[in-house]
Amino acid sequence: MSMRPLLLVSCLLLALPALALPPPCNSGHVYEDVNGDGRFDAGDRPLPGVAVSDGWRIQRTDARGAYHLPVEDGRTVFVIKPAGYRFPAGADGLPAFWRHVQRQPGPDLKYGGIPAAFPDCRNFALQRDPRPAGRLRGIVMADPQPRDGIQAGHFERGIIAPLIAAYGAQGRASGADREGRAPATPAARADLIDLGLTLGDVVHDDLSLYPRIKAAMAQVGVPWLHLPGNHDLDFDADSDEDSLRSYRAAFGPDTYAWEEHEAVFVLLDDVIYRPGRSPSYIGGLREQQFAFLEAYLAAVPRDRLLVLAAHIPFFDEPDKARPSFRRGDRERLFALLKDFPRVLLLSAHGHVQRQYWHDADDGWQGATPLHEFNAGAACGAFWSGVAGADGVPVSTMADGTPRGWAELVVDADRYRLRWRPADPAETGGIGLHAPRVLRQGAYPAFGVYANVYDGHAGTRVEYRIGEGPWQPMQRVERPDPRLLVQNVLDDLADGLRSFDRSPEAVASTHLWRATLPTGLAEGEHRIEVRAFPDHGRELRAVSAYRLQAVSP
Repeated sequence: MSMRPLLLVSCLLLALPALALPPPCNSGHVYEDVNGDGRFDAGDRPLPGVAVSDGWRIQRTDARGAYHLPVEDGRTVFVIKPAGYRFPAGADGLPAFWRHVQRQPGPDLKYGGIPAAFPDCRNFALQRDPRPAGRLRGIVMADPQPRDGIQAGHFERGIIAPLIAAYGAQGRASGADREGRAPATPAARADLIDLGLTLGDVVHDDLSLYPRIKAAMAQVGVPWLHLPGNHDLDFDADSDEDSLRSYRAAFGPDTYAWEEHEAVFVLLDDVIYRPGRSPSYIGGLREQQFAFLEAYLAAVPRDRLLVLAAHIPFFDEPDKARPSFRRGDRERLFALLKDFPRVLLLSAHGHVQRQYWHDADDGWQGATPLHEFNAGAACGAFWSGVAGADGVPVSTMADGTPRGWAELVVDADRYRLRWRPADPAETGGIGLHAPRVLRQGAYPAFGVYANVYDGHAGTRVEYRIGEGPWQPMQRVERPDPRLLVQNVLDDLADGLRSFDRSPEAVASTHLWRATLPTGLAEGEHRIEVRAFPDHGRELRAVSAYRLQAVSP
């Protein structure tokens, strides 16, 4: 046999395995897994009209529950959860609602990126959620951000353990409800968690920590959604498009939506990576994200709260020379939102807590100002400061806010946000600072300061001395004196008081002051402060100071 026929036969043999493989598939069914076996089989119910997307295009399932999207390498396909249903948990404890389409190897990245696999057809299972409509309770967590195993332990002991202690068996009971047992009564559900949300910077550059963080989150026992931040990037990627491959391999899509009876959540990666430039990232959105938003928002019910979550705030820092979020993208986004009657923005990134209302100066054209809750960090000030009673650094943020998480409660006609400090010593919601002793009869120039963590310019804060009348406190934008004390102690110490000292105190947007009277009787006087935040729970805190008579 000549060389040419042998070569032809060899080529045909090599081609046979490829010819035998089915074509790549980006199709499947969305169905109610009635029998709970994880397979689309007899007795299960196809779910028509459910949205399936690749982060750009959106298709609704047909009468058979079928969907079909183009096969395009690098895409992550996901189902937008409809209200009244839940996804089963995957092996990592997170909701199983997505899959990758990656036939060819992607770029060679330090943390692996998305592994290549031959994409086959994929069905997505949903189950009925017995949670009754009417009230949704969620946890909003910003910037857990451990940089190593030690700080991952801080996160486990300093955030996850207090969170479970706060909601405890009730949180696990909520998970049991979702496994098919009878739903809890409204009274029994008062403190259950229905949903968790992390607003980016899941870790601090070391993406190998993802499995440990996911395992910690799984202990809470509720569906938990994630977003990437600027510290979740593949910094060895050559482009913005490839910069979240390792994040997506762990957590799925970076732009997606999730529907509940009371609210619709749209989660957006708003970190635009710019390798080789300074700064290396900026806040903004991409054309494909706008295509997704335009297609999806057109069908969102107007009777529900619309929540948009992202990492980088949508507002610009007033003290920065350059914008932190591209203005054109913000105006374009706001144009899509202006006709929605109820919108809430959630953001993170700053490691302080702020509340902001967008108006026409920001490009907002809605009927009322648009509220943005810029959440404080779970890691506080990057796991810094002296250790607390739990052995975890107190990590007070630069504006005096203690590390913790926000609790979001959504009712039919309103939402409420409440900051929950993780440190048991900070459970009152107000941080007080007052001098211990003043001279009786001295000029009244010294004050009590109240850091109301949930507060903003419209919050009413009052104080009284002893059983005297309640009087208003004045909001001031100054550093929290409690943190200034820690700064001074760090400065005066002969050695380091902790691995990382506390941050330098900056002006807080939720600090109030009142002057302490010095004309009262000699001795100790009780200081009582009360605040009325938007979440409706009156907060109170108590301190005292002593007046001392001094002869000239």
